[in-house]
Amino acid sequence: MRTLNLGILAHVDAGKTSLTERLLYAAGVIDAIGSVDDGNTQTDSLALERQRGITIKSAVVSFVIADVTVNLIDTPGHPDFIAEVERVLGVLDGAVLVISAVEGVQPQTRVLMRALQRLRIPTLIFINKIDRGGAHAGRVLRGIAEGLTPAIIPLGAACGLGTRGARYAPYGAADAQFTARLVDLLADHDDALLAAYVNDETVVSYGRLRRALAVQTGRALVHPVFFGSAITGAGVDALIAGIAELLPAAGGDVDGPVAGAVFKVERGPGGEKIAYVRMFSGTVRARDRLAFGRDNEGKVTAIGVFDRGSAARGAAVAAGQIGKLWGLDAIRIGDAIGRSSATAARHHFAPPTLETIVVPRRPEDRGALHVALAQLAEQDPLINLRQDDRGQEIAVSLYGEVQKEVIGATLADDFDIDVTFRETTTICIERPVGVGAAVETLGEAPNPFLATVGLRVEPAAIDGGVAFRLEVDVRSMPLYVYKSVEEFRGAIEDTVRETLRQGLYGWQVIDCRVTMTHSGYVSPASTAGDFRKLTPLVLMSALKQAGTVVCEPIHRFHLEIPADTFGATAPALARLGAVPQRQEGRGSAYLLEGEIPAARVHELQQRLPELSRGEGVLESAFACYRPVRGAIPTRPRSDHNPLNRKEYLLHVVRRV
Repeated sequence: MRTLNLGILAHVDAGKTSLTERLLYAAGVIDAIGSVDDGNTQTDSLALERQRGITIKSAVVSFVIADVTVNLIDTPGHPDFIAEVERVLGVLDGAVLVISAVEGVQPQTRVLMRALQRLRIPTLIFINKIDRGGAHAGRVLRGIAEGLTPAIIPLGAACGLGTRGARYAPYGAADAQFTARLVDLLADHDDALLAAYVNDETVVSYGRLRRALAVQTGRALVHPVFFGSAITGAGVDALIAGIAELLPAAGGDVDGPVAGAVFKVERGPGGEKIAYVRMFSGTVRARDRLAFGRDNEGKVTAIGVFDRGSAARGAAVAAGQIGKLWGLDAIRIGDAIGRSSATAARHHFAPPTLETIVVPRRPEDRGALHVALAQLAEQDPLINLRQDDRGQEIAVSLYGEVQKEVIGATLADDFDIDVTFRETTTICIERPVGVGAAVETLGEAPNPFLATVGLRVEPAAIDGGVAFRLEVDVRSMPLYVYKSVEEFRGAIEDTVRETLRQGLYGWQVIDCRVTMTHSGYVSPASTAGDFRKLTPLVLMSALKQAGTVVCEPIHRFHLEIPADTFGATAPALARLGAVPQRQEGRGSAYLLEGEIPAARVHELQQRLPELSRGEGVLESAFACYRPVRGAIPTRPRSDHNPLNRKEYLLHVVRRV
């Protein structure tokens, strides 16, 4: 039995959860199809999901097609919960991208397709809701070709669009126009197929074309398109057959070294931590001692494996499978299972650009609030909990206002903590603008620590993240404290990354390269604490010498308004700092595209109904970070402030 780990992705309200229900029903896993509106679907199990009718957390459910066990992962469609999709992408063998036949390609559709293409994840496209009024096949196909990818091939036609009797009619070998289009598409990546067709089209059998289609779909070169309705079931059988035929099954050696990735963490009824893991190699068995993360190890006390529905207790989870592991208390989302670095988490979407302070209504709940938010951060690390011990305030990062409402409701429902939120603010970042270096030497003033640390900071490529490397002799490392060079490197790198969460102006420093240029110790007196406490002082001194520029997040916007409202809208955009880069009249409508500071998007959304008589449609998504113009925004520090030597030393060594 083969295994396929399949993601269902879509813009919110395209019908992805309804499609999941229909697939489970068709496979015989459920006896009746649940409804998102009624709050009784299989994968939307949280009370909040049922109340709001949207997916908030990714969920896994399993079914069988022929000889393939499909582990289907239903993901959120709302952009505020894109972090859930982020974690799922790295464990998929294939995906179905759901697009509404009425609304067509939407902002989140484009974001998702770009990520699927970057990762070369084999993807089928399902155009849903062909039974709804306003459904239009040709317009949606043009939107996909222009806005997502031209490498698409409809495998059938939608008939009776916009009616309850709408159905899907697959093309076949007898359809000459279809086979000609198929050859044209496949020949772009198959010279042998092109040559055979040019020489004598009769030697290219339909079976060969389907096999070539499966190969190129599996390599994410082409994307077959299906039409249907998750509500009526039209076209779903064809999609199921396409999943089995066209998407590649999971690989991996069950007897190889253990390697996997954790993409979800939740708490059980007793508060126990449960990790969802995709296995790429090897087999994990109950009671195994398992290495995970950088230096953690734990004993697996129980295992759940997905099979024909939800997870059932099993003895082992093997390569290609998705399982649930109990007993690993220190495990986190993104951790690699085993020692392989091949499963390390990568970022595929923009980080959250908003932040808010969470305030308990009852002051006595302050401690409980921190514990509760820490548990929520386990399940969603991009919440990025930030606590100011001096101001006794806790900040969380956000993608949008809906996410803030969900956090508030979760705290009230699950933890009995009633909270309010301060005004949402924009998260800026800092980038180094030059090269800076600093050294503090053991035994030389003003260094109070039994360690030598030297660091160099320099700019890295945009979107390059933070890179750390060693340029020191192994003999200068205290390997009687650290077990290996790699452990020493990891400890210093962790401290560097933690320190860079707050730069010269209080914002996180990104896109920089940090090199350790000096190291020294005295045996046996030097400790790990000496290196850990000295590193922030040296790093911030080097960063101050390099200098940083504060950058704000910029969104790309797409705005359609009635043409006669352009005169009022254009000045309003200018006052909000928006820079139109494309303007185009479309009959009675007017299109504007450009860039706008993320901090002003919410204000534009609020003003748009007034400016456009309620007819304006705005789409926006993160584009880039750009240096702030005018006054430089700062953020109060929440650490011991290594930029202020006296203050820092008072906290870490209780002396000056």
